[in-house]
Amino acid sequence: MRANMKPIAILAAVAALSACTPDAASKFRSEAGSDLDEGSFGNPTMNNMLVQSGARDYTINLAQRFAREVPSMVTFDFDSARLDENAKAALRQQADWIRQFPEVRFRVYGHTDKVGTNAYNKRLGMRRAQAVVNYLTRQGISRKRLEAVVSYGETQPLVVTEGRERRNRRTVTEVSGFVKNNPLVMNGKYADIVFREYVSSATEEPVYANTGQ
Repeated sequence: MRANMKPIAILAAVAALSACTPDAASKFRSEAGSDLDEGSFGNPTMNNMLVQSGARDYTINLAQRFAREVPSMVTFDFDSARLDENAKAALRQQADWIRQFPEVRFRVYGHTDKVGTNAYNKRLGMRRAQAVVNYLTRQGISRKRLEAVVSYGETQPLVVTEGRERRNRRTVTEVSGFVKNNPLVMNGKYADIVFREYVSSATEEPVYANTGQ
């Protein structure tokens, strides 16, 4: 009985293999996960490199720290792209923070309130973003590290109102990534940035609360 079953088993295996399509057979012989990558430097490959090098996590962490540690937003008078003294003071703090990370790029987003046409407000938002970039460059930040290419105009208000609202007339500075072709991230040396920051923070003088003594 067993001798008769062996040829039947062989025939069944041959039939199963012959039923496989060429595409299924090629996937069976290829390495695991190959069907997730299109074979070039596409999104799956790029995502893996960003994660493994630490670039993605470090960019996100820097963006969160920047928003937490310095005033990332400045506001403007109505229908104006002029920086007042409060705005300049906030931008000097931004510049001090940005200088710690010469490998990092930043983007400035311009906004307006809802008074006026959308087309006019979009141009005004861009003028405000450019005013911020120009001031930061005067503080010694390289223009190549700053982008003023996005203006949301009146489309993303902080306060929903059709009238004048200063909090909507603003720019927001954000971390956008690393300098193009910067080797410190892709070869794993992004830890140098962390170490430099650690040494700098260790030398800061502590601030003590006034105890009245």
